[in-house]
Formats: sequence, structure tokens, C-alpha cells
Amino acid sequence: MLDIRDAIRALLDRDRSALVVSTCGYITRDLYNLEDRPQHLYLVGTMGIAAPLGLGIAVAEPGRRVLVLDGDGSFAMNPGCLPMIGEQRPDLVHAVLDNGAHESTGGQRTAALGDPVAMALACGYAAAHRIETADRIAAVELTRAPTLLHIPCAPRSHRAGRRVEPSPQQLVARFQTELARKNEETPTG
Repeated sequence: MLDIRDAIRALLDRDRSALVVSTCGYITRDLYNLEDRPQHLYLVGTMGIAAPLGLGIAVAEPGRRVLVLDGDGSFAMNPGCLPMIGEQRPDLVHAVLDNGAHESTGGQRTAALGDPVAMALACGYAAAHRIETADRIAAVELTRAPTLLHIPCAPRSHRAGRRVEPSPQQLVARFQTELARKNEETPTG
């Protein structure tokens, strides 16, 4: 099974220009410590919100790909966003990093997810895949949107990295500045 950091790195390498929304807990800390960038929006203390927030950003920024880094616990908390994403069909890659645990709160086992791939397809996602290697992350076809990637990951064997240092308000302001800067660079119709 993949180390969760290797999965995140492989996802980031797929599209360096993607807007990235990461769920709360250790996934956000892993992303922040791997590579802090202005187009990364870290959700601190919000569980189950990464996918709906990613949807909103993708609808508001139709020329940009959005990568949602979701955990299995967050995914299980908010499956109601799947039909909304499926209906809107944004350019969104919804990665569910599944290690079977709520790691940042003590490692409790998460509720069984069932089959996230089948759930996403039933809710209107254009594509969904179970991915088990970094090579497969690099090779999977992502031209049909939205796409869900269910990525089983090994239990954490490393310490969590440092906490996200900017405040949520600073993170939002930085992200908005990045969107405005990028939109100024992109000529309109």
C-alpha cells in the first residue's frame, strides 16, 4: 500500500497548476509539509467539507482543475456532495486517501466506505478508479470530469508534520489573491 505522502506527491505531480483543497487533519499537514503553495487551500478543523468546497471553487473557476484531497473519514461524513458534483460535472479530481483510520484524533477505525468508485459513478461522476500505486496515479486518464480516485493507503508510520502556520483567514486571503492573479493572466473570450 502507498504511503499517504507518496500518494499526495504523485497527485500534485499530475497537474502543477491545479487548485488544491485538502481536508482537515493529517492530510492537510502532509500537504503543507510536502509543498506549501498559494493555490493550496488547507481546511483546518473542518471535516467533510473539502469536496463541497472544491465543487464551489471548480464552478467559480471553470478554466481551472481542482484537486480535492479527501480522507476516508471525511468522505464517509459527507457523501451527500457526490450527486451535486456529478450533476455539475466540474473539472474536479476527487482523491479519497483511505487508510481506514481517523488518524489525527487517535487512530480510531473509520466507518466502512463500501465502494467509493461505484458510489461516485452512481452519482454521475464521469470516471472513478481504485488506484493502488504511484505509477498508476501518474498514468490514470483524467480527461473525463469529474473523476474520483479511491487510493488505499498504509497506516501512518511517520509522525505528522508541523501544523499549518497561517490562520484560516490568511489562507483564504492568500488563495483569493492567487485566483485573482491567475485570472488576470488569463485572457478572456
